[in-house]
Amino acid sequence: MSIQQLKSTDAFKSVIHEGVCLVDFYAPWCAPCRMQEPILDALSVQYQGKATFAAVDIDQNREAAVEMGIHSIPTLVVFQDGREVERFVGVQPESVLVVALDTCMETGKM
Repeated sequence: MSIQQLKSTDAFKSVIHEGVCLVDFYAPWCAPCRMQEPILDALSVQYQGKATFAAVDIDQNREAAVEMGIHSIPTLVVFQDGREVERFVGVQPESVLVVALDTCMETGKM
């Protein structure tokens, strides 16, 4: 499973609308963002068919970043049916994201 690149605000809103979705707000020049990428790649395989993984390059899609109040990167936001349920700022270990995703899927909310 690959991580979907969301290049427009419409694409962003469409992807987060249904089910569990983790969105990575990042920039290609950001070293911590590059550290987070392999963790998200592995999780996208582990959660294939259970959750959607997407990424927003804040330089290319400033509108979505501003709308979400993103001030630091990487910022990871977990959505359930279009509603933000968890937000992480900075590089997160796989274990933290697994707990957030599993909790969201088990309860429908966090």
